Amino acid sequence: MSTDITTSVDPAVRPPASGAWREGDDPGRRLFLDLEGPLRLEVGGELPQVRLAYETWGDLRVDAAGRSNAVLVLHALTGDSHVAGPLGPGHKSPGWWDALIGPGRALDTDHWFVVAPNIVGGCQGTTGPASTGPDGRTWGGRFPFVTARDSVRAETALADALGVDRWALVVGGSMGGMRALEWAVMEPERVERLLLLASPAATSADQIAWAAPQLAAIRADPGWRGGDYHDLPDGAGPHAGLGVARRIAHLSYRSGYELGTRFGRDPQDGEDPLHGGRYAVESYLDHHAEKLVRRFDAASYVRLTELMNAHDVGRGRGGVAAGLARVTARTIVGGVSSDRIYPLEQQAELAAGIPNAAELRVIDSPYGHDGFLIETGAVGAMVAELLKD
Repeated sequence: MSTDITTSVDPAVRPPASGAWREGDDPGRRLFLDLEGPLRLEVGGELPQVRLAYETWGDLRVDAAGRSNAVLVLHALTGDSHVAGPLGPGHKSPGWWDALIGPGRALDTDHWFVVAPNIVGGCQGTTGPASTGPDGRTWGGRFPFVTARDSVRAETALADALGVDRWALVVGGSMGGMRALEWAVMEPERVERLLLLASPAATSADQIAWAAPQLAAIRADPGWRGGDYHDLPDGAGPHAGLGVARRIAHLSYRSGYELGTRFGRDPQDGEDPLHGGRYAVESYLDHHAEKLVRRFDAASYVRLTELMNAHDVGRGRGGVAAGLARVTARTIVGGVSSDRIYPLEQQAELAAGIPNAAELRVIDSPYGHDGFLIETGAVGAMVAELLKD
């Protein structure tokens, strides 16, 4: 869900109303695809115009049987298309899975063609609340409810445009795993292999409950304005609410063990909690909140959190078991031993219910849910196992 990365934050500089990438900003490595025609939405209605931002690494090759060397990588809640590469113009953060992608790495770009799109409803180049609508106004609070299935429909158009009839591998963790699973259910003939990490078949009541105070914090911020804040001056957006949401979420992304061993009850350097100062763990959460408000959009956070709450592979398909039974891809499911937001029993359900899934793989890590981002050696081994033939 999170992307634990380092950015340069100057607290003296007020953040923009939204940390979204906006039209006219440096595109960095982004490429863009404008969908032909509207995107029909699962809940009804449509998005009349959709632009997908994506990045690629390596070169596409397709054999005589139509099998390609293309790999689709799907990001988590606050991730984006910048999976690999440095921080720089157009990219406020370095690649969130940089250790996995490149020559000689698990996804060796001398051999594999890697594609990473920003999700519909996101804020880093793909159409979302911070984008301009057909009427010339920012979508803001008018942006419709979207689901993982809507994102797959848009990404199917991207695959068509790139000439990818069949993905050699689709991989995603957390929200990315929800999207990857929907790819394998909606387009089974186009997904040869599947890697699902730290994600469920359906979002649970506990996970929806974790999300509820995050959404409430953003909506209670006076700067929220019903989602119509994007054109306000620097410092005027719903930064406080988004920061509280990030603090709550980050606690679910890490384990109590890690926080205890890393911070204990230590005070922040130069501060005394008995006289109004912070504990070190509070400073840590403040830092992650400050980073997020400068690189993300509150309205995207709301819409994508709602997307995750709505995730249910069995919706309209006769239940979870029937939904999972539609997957034909050779599959590996991985979970993190210390994950307290998406616990191992949810990955066990996936591994048991997907017909061609191997035995559940457990990533032994103290880092909680974020282990799927941090333990790149373990993730790389699963990628290599799927792609070895």
